[in-house]
Amino acid sequence: MKFMLIAAAFSLVAGAALADPIEGMWQTQPDDGAYAHVKIAPCGAAFCGTIVKSFNAEGEYASPNVGKEIVIDMVPAGEGKYQGRVWRPSNDKIYLGKIALAGTAMKLSGCVAGGLICAKQNWTKLP
Repeated sequence: MKFMLIAAAFSLVAGAALADPIEGMWQTQPDDGAYAHVKIAPCGAAFCGTIVKSFNAEGEYASPNVGKEIVIDMVPAGEGKYQGRVWRPSNDKIYLGKIALAGTAMKLSGCVAGGLICAKQNWTKLP
């Protein structure tokens, strides 16, 4: 019995250690006066991010964007970098996306023209 408890505890710790650093809850940078909390989780072999809460100057509000995917099919590209697509709610467009992670900071870019012109945001990982 004691062995099974130790094995179960080890299994939980090993699983947590294997989680990709991109996984978790992230706060976006404000865009057109609003920001969001986005949950990034595996989606197949990639990572996707879904808006779970939206905020404006008055606080949390019922945005029609809650529940929508904003980070789409991001695949690891090595050294804390990811590539995929991103959706910008304020203009309802999808762009080529790039992410660069450094600890609890994320630099997210949405690009056009094959990546020549990019808009960037800084996101922060929430505890």
